[in-house]
Amino acid sequence: MTYTADHPPVPSSDELRARIPGWGVDLDPADRPAVPKQNAEDTGAHWDFPERQPEKWPRERSIEHKFLTPVFGTSTPPRGLSGAIRKFSYRKYSEARAAHWLLLILADRVDAVEHHLQSLATLRPDNPITESGIKSEFTHNGVAARTNTKRVDRSHTWIDPILIGAPWVITTVVAARGIKKVARAVRR
Repeated sequence: MTYTADHPPVPSSDELRARIPGWGVDLDPADRPAVPKQNAEDTGAHWDFPERQPEKWPRERSIEHKFLTPVFGTSTPPRGLSGAIRKFSYRKYSEARAAHWLLLILADRVDAVEHHLQSLATLRPDNPITESGIKSEFTHNGVAARTNTKRVDRSHTWIDPILIGAPWVITTVVAARGIKKVARAVRR
């Protein structure tokens, strides 16, 4: 189906009533306050086919669709290993498959690790103590807010520091070992 100013064909009420059990229960206009607006014939579109946004780089596109929508997001171009995982997901799997979405989640996690590593290579690396909320746990009564309430998420609060802190600790250890190896190689 292409994006045009025309509405797609709509089956008749009798066809829908025969095909869908319970269809048409809200046909009485007294029960539908949006009826006058819905009956407007003019769509307001001033085009037959919308102007397409230019592609600055090859975009991921679902295998279900012939082409990209006329407008799409451009904030994060695919790059590195995470971009390769995203491209593979779109090229190989339908959006109806769990593998497609699991690969996109994996790509997001890989992207986070890539950005942590990139941050460590800069003059101003990320500050995990303040940026992850660990500092606010101590300065804004975080422990009492978690233990002295009837919050439903109390069952997993013990693992939150591990999930937030572990990637930083692992990245730091890996970076330190890499620096040690480079230093040893330079000394020899």
